[in-house]
Amino acid sequence: MGVVVGNRVPSVARRVTTLGAGRAAAERAAAERPTTERDVLGAPRGRGDMERVAIIGASMTRFGERDAWVSELLAEAGAAALDDAGIAGDDLDHLYVSNMASGEFEGQTGVPNGLAHDLAATPAYTARIDQTSSSGGAGVYAAWQSVASGASDLTMLVGGEKMTHRTTAEATDVIASLTHPVEYKHGVTLPSFAGLTARLYLDEYDAPRESLGKVAVKNHRNGIDNPHAQFRKEVDLDTVLESPIVAAPLRLYDFCPITDGSAGLVFCPESVAEAYVPADDYAVISGIGGATDTHVVHERADPTTMGGVADSSDAAYEMAGIGPDDVDVAELHDMFTILEFLQSEDLGFFAKGEGWKAVEAGVTDRDGELPINTSGGLKSKGHPLGASGVAQVYEVYKQVTGDAGARQVDADTGLACNVGGFGNCVTTAVLEGPA
Repeated sequence: MGVVVGNRVPSVARRVTTLGAGRAAAERAAAERPTTERDVLGAPRGRGDMERVAIIGASMTRFGERDAWVSELLAEAGAAALDDAGIAGDDLDHLYVSNMASGEFEGQTGVPNGLAHDLAATPAYTARIDQTSSSGGAGVYAAWQSVASGASDLTMLVGGEKMTHRTTAEATDVIASLTHPVEYKHGVTLPSFAGLTARLYLDEYDAPRESLGKVAVKNHRNGIDNPHAQFRKEVDLDTVLESPIVAAPLRLYDFCPITDGSAGLVFCPESVAEAYVPADDYAVISGIGGATDTHVVHERADPTTMGGVADSSDAAYEMAGIGPDDVDVAELHDMFTILEFLQSEDLGFFAKGEGWKAVEAGVTDRDGELPINTSGGLKSKGHPLGASGVAQVYEVYKQVTGDAGARQVDADTGLACNVGGFGNCVTTAVLEGPA
């Protein structure tokens, strides 16, 4: 169907890691690194001097309706991530929690400090990262910064949200609070933005309504093989197209569900990663970028262009030394089916207005040229707000380390793009597997 992709550029070389075992070995390896004048003086390091950051442990709880509060969900994922990395809570220097609305959903605050207690992680520094529905991606950025800057040798991020105990109307109102006050007072919600943008996209690019439905069909099909997914059942195109209208032209199956869940990641300098795990059990964040777009959506020149996606991915590609064509697998923020089209184009995977053609041609299928949302995406896997961006990186980590089970594709380099609001804030991360 004439799907256009970007030009390929050489991938960045991976650094050699240090052998060893346990935290003591990691500390010895760190001590043996050459000391520079900058290290002695404590001056800020430029990006070229920053440590490359490895992910050495990852976990994800079952997503869906859970009989547990957010603190319990966070502790479940946190304990599993520590176990996966082979470390204890008190080994951590920094502990971050990505969470959008525990106060609004549960009346619960202070969750990072509570998690440090539950995991016996004191006296680790703790902080809560809130960037609306991209809180998980922002947490990944914060955790990466803490290690890359040298401020922490071991950092853990746990993202989570508890939502299903509230009604759909209540949950929608909490989420809608992230819109601009001018938009909110007129009753604007994210689903309404999605419907308006989908209508514009279909008209502008002569895309068939069925192409949006095929995104839902694909992601549900992928979710069947994800043991953590909220919906592990296949749906056919007729079911999607005949489901109730929510925001025309989008119907019920064009939207992700309300979800409880949590996910965790453990980070350390790449130079000591092998002191904790074998060489084929960790991935490197070779590039990461964050960006914002106008908070008032109607002020954008083209609502079908997500500037924050383009800007954050440009930064991530530049840091990693790659281009869009070097990405083998991607996890995108398909809160609505239309967002998979918009993000795939603004990430540079496909030319503007041709994301729908890629779906129609099977390019983004699990066995396609560029598999997108092998986890099932937010559509099938679920969308616990603070956990989603972490779970996206979890899936990419599993893919590039060859540990994705039935979902496994041929992938050395993966990308995760986590979106807040309707593209208001975005974090994009590039992961590379073992050399």
